[in-house]
Parts: sequence; structure tokens; C-alpha cells
Amino acid sequence: MTAMTRRALIFAGTATLTTAFLLRGIRPLLAASGHVFAVTHTEEEWRKRLSKEQFAILREQDTERPGSSALLNEHRKGIFFCAGCDQLLFASETKFESGTGWPSFWAPLDKAVETTRDTSHGMVRVEVHCSRCGGHLGHVFDDGPKPTGLRYCMNGFAMRFTPKAA
Repeated sequence: MTAMTRRALIFAGTATLTTAFLLRGIRPLLAASGHVFAVTHTEEEWRKRLSKEQFAILREQDTERPGSSALLNEHRKGIFFCAGCDQLLFASETKFESGTGWPSFWAPLDKAVETTRDTSHGMVRVEVHCSRCGGHLGHVFDDGPKPTGLRYCMNGFAMRFTPKAA
């Protein structure tokens, strides 16, 4: 195989993967790499289980408008869960007011989330997704408070909240 043919083959493969990522998000690529989520459904099943807003965010990596989620102003003690699969994600004790318009946390619960590199919209960010169903939750940034210095900037529609019993 000539060097030109190898380059063309590598370019075509890279272009195919990039196009798949941009058109369908990270989940198909993770699945193609052998990554299996504990909770899986067909696209049709997800559409039936989730609201229109939840589907757009969790399955299509959309982002809600800042300030549009009721969870932004949720201050009771309790747990934030994935709206797609009920995975426990964040304890209310790690929530803080970031001023961004999205619910923010300085740490997830142990093994609740996974991260991937996101280069969409001409930026390089770190996407946060549910470790159980792969649902897109938001992004994590390194401008948060102590003790972690991280800001998990989450879409409120991707989560639900259950208050701690009194």
C-alpha cells in the first residue's frame, strides 16, 4: 500500500468517525468502541420514556436555555438523579450557585458520571454523561469552588430531584 493510499484511508476513516460524532453524538461511538451501558433503549423507546426536552438533551446533546430549569433554584437537601435511568448523580450538599443559569455541582457521586472530550461548536470542552445510560448531562469546567475546583454545569431537564425525607 502506498503512502498516499494509507493517508487517504486514514483521512476517510477519520472523516467518517467525525461525521458520525457530529450527527449522532458520542453514544454511537462509545457503543462502536465496545462500551456498553447498563441501561439501553432504542431511539423510539427513549422518545416514549422522555419528554421532548429531556430527549433533546439526554439523547441528542442539546442544551437547555439558561435559567429555564426548576432545579436551578432547588435548595432542599436530597439527591439529583438521571432523568433517563434514575442513576444517582449528585448530592445536594455539592450544589452551589455558579451564576451561569444552570444547576452546578462541585462533585458527582462516586462512579455516577463519565466524561468525554467534546469539540462541538468550535470549542474544546469536557462532556459529562450518565455512567448508567450514557445520557448527556452537561459539561465540567475547572473554575469551580473548593474542594475540587470543578464546576459540573448540568442541564436541569436531564435530572430529577428527590428531597431527603424529614
